[in-house]
Amino acid sequence: MKYNRLVHPILFIGLLFSFSCKNSEKYDNPESQKIHTYDNSNTYSVEKIQAVPAENIRNIIFMIGDGMGLMHAYSAWTANKGHLNIENCNYVGLAKTYCSDNLITDSAASGTAMSTGQKTKKGYVGVDSTGNSLKSICEYASEANMSTGVISSCRLTDATPATFAVENIDRDKSDEIAAAYVDCGIDFILGGGLKYFSTLLPEFENKGYQVATSMEDLDVIEKGKVFAPIAENDMGKPSERKDQLWQGTKKALDILSKDEDGFFLMVEGSMIDDYGHFNELLTLMEEIYDFDQTVGKVFNWATEHPGTLVIVTADHETGGLTLLNGDLEEGKIECNFSTKSHSGVMVPVYSFGPGAEKFSGIYENTDLFYKMTEALNIEINQ
Repeated sequence: MKYNRLVHPILFIGLLFSFSCKNSEKYDNPESQKIHTYDNSNTYSVEKIQAVPAENIRNIIFMIGDGMGLMHAYSAWTANKGHLNIENCNYVGLAKTYCSDNLITDSAASGTAMSTGQKTKKGYVGVDSTGNSLKSICEYASEANMSTGVISSCRLTDATPATFAVENIDRDKSDEIAAAYVDCGIDFILGGGLKYFSTLLPEFENKGYQVATSMEDLDVIEKGKVFAPIAENDMGKPSERKDQLWQGTKKALDILSKDEDGFFLMVEGSMIDDYGHFNELLTLMEEIYDFDQTVGKVFNWATEHPGTLVIVTADHETGGLTLLNGDLEEGKIECNFSTKSHSGVMVPVYSFGPGAEKFSGIYENTDLFYKMTEALNIEINQ
């Protein structure tokens, strides 16, 4: 009679075996998931770069691969036959990305966490969870007489660059965000989104900015404040924009490094996120390679300018990417995406240069703000 309330052992084993077989079939059968294949015929070489020690940190270059999780980097490393520039980092940490109202963050909340040191709601830009203004690291750096810069390969009104420059409770208020840039005080601004700024360009000039709407315009500028919306919307795929991310970064470094008090520069490889959302593996890899090659050139610049700390991270992971198979010698990968949205995994934090060791470990994404301001000896008063 006791088996009236319990599953008979033999029946239980049978059910367990049946369940296991069904799940094995579901997850092991390639027909049950779409396999995305990338065969890299255009690998690039990577040199070993050693960071130069320095007693004081004068400059920080903060590089964000939007949506670039650890599996993105490892898949790109495999497809590039075992080479990425970010491997020159001696220290690696992990950052927790959840925001104040959701386990799965977005670029607005995560960007705000990294730029201000405060968790906030999804969609909030540069403000706390109740909508109160927060001071960004760019503002703090400016108050410390340092120069500041923001670079993005997408439109400047997008969430990540905006969190370092302006404040708004809605990341989609593009016109309001564009107008707020006029008074942001950042010294070097480059990205896309000209369509949002076209009527505001005279106001930027009145604020002392030299306006450049193309790379040709930018090339002739050698000093002073720069506002450069060089694309109508986003800056296009790497095959279209070529090396604009590095050329824009190099121009920023040339100008900002003239400041004897040092500088803070944020550089975003924006559209890693887009092609994670699209589950488009080929262009996703191209975006990561464009970002990684810019990272390598920034590392080289840092070695030539002692006292420069470089941090490379992501705001969140996009696409739930999994590396299923591949060939390291051939540069071939087979991947699967589990979502067309963001996932909740921790993101890697790579650090290069003096003070890099302080970015190892596991911590909140808000800690990046405090670690960077501490490295620059900036006192926080919020």
